[in-house]
Amino acid sequence: MTGRSLQLSPKAILLAKQALTTKGLNQTKLIARLKCSRQPVSKFFNGKAVDSEIFCGICEILGLNAQDVAYQDNEVEVTDIDSLVQEVRQKIKPLIQERCGTMRVLDMNQPIGLNDIYTNVNILEKITGRTRKEITELFQECNFEEFDRFGLGRISEKRVPGLEAVEKYPKLMILGKPGAGKTTFLKYLAIQSVEGKFKTELVPIFITLKDFAEAKDKPNLLEYISQQLSTCQVTGNHVVEIFQHNKGLVLLDGLDEVREEDNQRVLKEIRDFSDQFRDNRFVMTCRIAAKEYSFEKFSEVEVADFDEQQIATFANNWFKNQAVKPENFLYRLQENQRIYELATNPLLLTLLCLVFEESGDFPANRSELYKEGIDALLKKWDAKRGIYRDQVYKKLSVQRKEDLFSKVALNTFESSDYFFKQRVAEQHIIKYIRNLPDASTDPEVLQLDSERVLKSIEAQHGLLVERAKGIYSFSHLTFHEYFTAREFITVQQSSEIALKNLVSQMMEKRWQEVFLLAVGMSPSADSLLLLMKEQSDKTINNEKEIQQLLKWACEKSISVNLPYKLASIRAFYLFRIDRRLSSLNRSQYEIIINALEANLSFDVSRVYGLERAFRSASELALDLELATVGEHTPSGQFQLTRAYNLVNRNDEDLKQALSELIAELPKPLKPYNYEKISFINKLKPIMIKHRNIGHDWQLSGNQEILLNQYSYANKLLIDCLNSDCYVSREVRQYIEDTLLLPICEIEKYSKPNF
Repeated sequence: MTGRSLQLSPKAILLAKQALTTKGLNQTKLIARLKCSRQPVSKFFNGKAVDSEIFCGICEILGLNAQDVAYQDNEVEVTDIDSLVQEVRQKIKPLIQERCGTMRVLDMNQPIGLNDIYTNVNILEKITGRTRKEITELFQECNFEEFDRFGLGRISEKRVPGLEAVEKYPKLMILGKPGAGKTTFLKYLAIQSVEGKFKTELVPIFITLKDFAEAKDKPNLLEYISQQLSTCQVTGNHVVEIFQHNKGLVLLDGLDEVREEDNQRVLKEIRDFSDQFRDNRFVMTCRIAAKEYSFEKFSEVEVADFDEQQIATFANNWFKNQAVKPENFLYRLQENQRIYELATNPLLLTLLCLVFEESGDFPANRSELYKEGIDALLKKWDAKRGIYRDQVYKKLSVQRKEDLFSKVALNTFESSDYFFKQRVAEQHIIKYIRNLPDASTDPEVLQLDSERVLKSIEAQHGLLVERAKGIYSFSHLTFHEYFTAREFITVQQSSEIALKNLVSQMMEKRWQEVFLLAVGMSPSADSLLLLMKEQSDKTINNEKEIQQLLKWACEKSISVNLPYKLASIRAFYLFRIDRRLSSLNRSQYEIIINALEANLSFDVSRVYGLERAFRSASELALDLELATVGEHTPSGQFQLTRAYNLVNRNDEDLKQALSELIAELPKPLKPYNYEKISFINKLKPIMIKHRNIGHDWQLSGNQEILLNQYSYANKLLIDCLNSDCYVSREVRQYIEDTLLLPICEIEKYSKPNF
């Protein structure tokens, strides 16, 4: 092979560059050994013709067979590249459809067609974790709801459709949290392209980087692609032609899934390949925070969480043609905002669909559902795909990671730190890992370990995420609450001290979900529920006027002789009627008058017709025994369920007094303020005398506050009791019997001992 110029074949260029590195050389050292100028060596590695003697000399130093790597005369260039592109697209179509046309995650019984379930992805062009913001700014961006609850997943920059981002950036790195839909989006690109709906002038090539890294004999990327397409009767020369003419759409999936020992080699392959064929299109995916990768010519974007429309689209696709209707799923999802929070993550939304598919509802015990979601992120998501990641801290098993999350959750939740600085998270990590077996005692080593553990947790599991540069939070407030409850029940094993510490937060509304989760994950909720009952009673223990009010409600509940639980009737009288008689608005005033007139004429049908009006007037009902207490419905609201005659055989005196009061009202009714006051002033003594209702309890402002706290505490206690928790029959009965009773009555009951 002498006497003429030779050049590397396109397939051999990367091979030559790899050989140079393997030999521990660079071009400068190679020039010195050859004793030639720089120009021919540079031309050699760029695939240009050089003197055959120099060509063979370089090959000998690199350990390459010159004949094998030289461009041969029979490598005829394809002139009609467009025809070649269409030919290759047709040949690889079955392969792309097989590899990318279906998805199967978690516990799905069978694969599902990608086009049947796919929901368009939105992209954030600014990486949220790299924005420079203060914690106060993050709070301002949140959607605040009841008791300072907010949707962390809704913090976002401007969104653009995923396909638009691929069109805009020729080299694109798509980052995202675990389960954000990165692989699904990349598969969708491949399917859309090969089916002629996107980038029809390009050849889509889908590469799972984990498979490439672990391929036999460690081929370079061009060789690996050629091997993959050879099964479709696409030759290596045709593959080179495609890339030389900038007709490749290279889809590289899962950079974060490459093993540590293969990492540097794969990174170099990607850099070299994307440099050599720089004018092709590249899209690569990686978990956010996985590593500080450096691809200078790649634009980095982030997959946005699902919004309301995307959740609805996904659900409609999932439940299409199933017995469970998508509208039922979406309705129940909207009813439970805590579960709804999870649906912003496509992986967790898939889990919710699978759970709902089984029974047509979500489990009553939400702690079990959240546990399943956490298991999906901590274990199942990688295990189902055969991915085993390198553990930064070998002693952190899954259980210990959960224990660590619990420590961080409680410490930050107690101080209302929904967002917390990176150094705060690292300090909590240090406090935990320093107690593990064989842990270092060197502060500097522990600090470095804590930084690596935090980044590893963010990248591998997505339960802690960087909301802005150096500022973290749990990915969902739901998980923050779950791990807070877990610290009391699982880590501290429901010790008496732990439960008392938890119960001390009972009046804080933001702890409501923590209590519901705590009773749900307790093997037995007896001790916690009894402590909650004791704490609620303690709120008004020393308030004489409130105790008198409770005593009155107890007497009234017994006197009316209605077929409902006494605690429900006590609640009705305490919080629905008596203390509101003096603060009627005009519409409520008219309702009472009309109800009186209707009942006195024994027009039961008219009374029934007023049920809706009573509810629309803030459920205010006058205790004229006009209507009974409704059953306690799942929504926790008392409804008027049937009419009850006010004037019976033994109430002639009351009938007479009310008839005289009605007769005094002007016709037509013009309930101006003075008429309303006059009416109330006359009605109240009648009701006090005949029905023991209408008293002016004269509670102070502080007592009103305490009574509201007492009401909230008892409502929380009942919600916990009615949740799907395990509680003994004795404790349940004791709580129901003594609910909303004055202390003097509670003391008549024997408290269960456990």
